[in-house]
Amino acid sequence: MDYATNYTFLLLEGHIQLEKYRYFYFVIALAVYILIICFNAVVIFIIYSDKLLHESMYIFIAALLFNSLFGATVLYPKLLSDLLSERQVTYYHACMFQAFCIYAYAVSEFTLLSAMAYDRYVSICKPLQYVTLVKMYTVKKLLFLCWFLPCCELGVGALLTSQLHLCKFTLNRIYCDNFSVVKLSCGNTSLNNLYGLFILIIAIFPPMIFIIYSYIRILAICLGNSKDFRRKALQTCLPHLIIFINFSVNACFEVINNRLESNIPHIVSMIMSVEYLIIPPLFNPIIYGWKTQEIFKRIKILISWKKRKHVSF
Repeated sequence: MDYATNYTFLLLEGHIQLEKYRYFYFVIALAVYILIICFNAVVIFIIYSDKLLHESMYIFIAALLFNSLFGATVLYPKLLSDLLSERQVTYYHACMFQAFCIYAYAVSEFTLLSAMAYDRYVSICKPLQYVTLVKMYTVKKLLFLCWFLPCCELGVGALLTSQLHLCKFTLNRIYCDNFSVVKLSCGNTSLNNLYGLFILIIAIFPPMIFIIYSYIRILAICLGNSKDFRRKALQTCLPHLIIFINFSVNACFEVINNRLESNIPHIVSMIMSVEYLIIPPLFNPIIYGWKTQEIFKRIKILISWKKRKHVSF
């Protein structure tokens, strides 16, 4: 294939000792993907099937878990296929689409977490106005914006990247991301880098600042109320706070890793590059299923019903 005249294909060469550990990697990746599907699908099904859970807090949880499923599905099927292939090759346009979807998942995760923080802030700090401020129409509008705005922002970045002329065709990664594709260009990428920095600032910092602000206000309200009030507030806010910290740390690892990739060991770089696509999708449903009382009750009911059905047979 003449790569100099046709860059339809890109090589993914980030795998570590693939020939030796191919099937081990495949089994682990498949097991993780199945667990992600099962864990997220169970909680989403519980929220969808129980009308008592058709409230803003639970709808946002379902949306967050659906976003996790989306992010995992963008990564794992292609990764599983590559692990069993002789050469890890991807179409250029497929690579760009995967990069766009992975970034959309990451940015939408922050916007969804900020929408959930708004819901908790109004619920605890302005309870008398909650019904007015968080109507179902408002929830639908927030969910639309949580996915639409990131797609618009990232679409411009993908368009800028697609205009670049590539002179290298090997990604030292196990999946595609926009910044890595930009680094394959032999032309001027200053506009792409500036826009990437702009997206990084507007996509991450406003949600993070708002979430931190909302929790400062929630903490101030809790300190001035009874122990019972603080306990109930903690029950609803703790899962969200854990997930926010978890995702922020993993996303920051990936940002740092992508910029300093040449300065750290390759195995560390690869682990850091997939953490935000493995840990949040796997642990988000566990945290919400365990720490959210209403969801936990229904999971126990579902498990007990399955046991009774099994015994009856």
